[in-house]
Amino acid sequence: MAASLLKKRLLELYGRLFDRFGPQGWWPGDTPFEVALGAILTQNTNWQNVSRVMADLKVNGDLDPVVLAQMPEADLALRFRPAGYYNLKARRVKNFLTFLAARFANSMERMALEDLELLRVELLGLHGIGPETADSILLYALHKPTFVVDAYTFRILSRHDLITEPRSYEELRQLFMERLPVEVPLYQEYHALFVRLGKDFCRPQPRCAGCPLEDWPEVGL
Repeated sequence: MAASLLKKRLLELYGRLFDRFGPQGWWPGDTPFEVALGAILTQNTNWQNVSRVMADLKVNGDLDPVVLAQMPEADLALRFRPAGYYNLKARRVKNFLTFLAARFANSMERMALEDLELLRVELLGLHGIGPETADSILLYALHKPTFVVDAYTFRILSRHDLITEPRSYEELRQLFMERLPVEVPLYQEYHALFVRLGKDFCRPQPRCAGCPLEDWPEVGL
């Protein structure tokens, strides 16, 4: 598909999803640190499970990088139990907390001042922080213009002939960033709308009836 046509289709897709679903208000969190922590904990689980962990940490006054860093890893794992893979996630959170303390003196505000590409490389260098988690932290916690790709992205694009062969995470990320305006709110909303569409309609076994893309004309029609 020609680049100009693909750009047009991506903007049409966004418009249809936004018209149907409206603003999603994603990612939930009161502080940048809360958003970053949520991005790590939500790996391989759903947000409902993570929200239980976050609520517990808030009630106990523990939703703070210094407080969590002082907890033994085993204690942290117990706190993360509802989010699943809790031992692994405790280790990953500890890696992030160590980085945040050493590099930015526990300040997400200082972290937000760093160059996007340099910071992305550093986050990807942390054990347990993959591209989706890194970009979620950058986009939602730090308001950096990077596009988040997830399991829904390829499924939705391929089912509507916007791509015709498998693409790597980075190829899909660049597909959006090279064709959309460089706007943090747009990137945030687009990703959140993909999540909504994937959960409600574009499942592994698709529910096409009532989908906002059900009557979206194919190219050339």
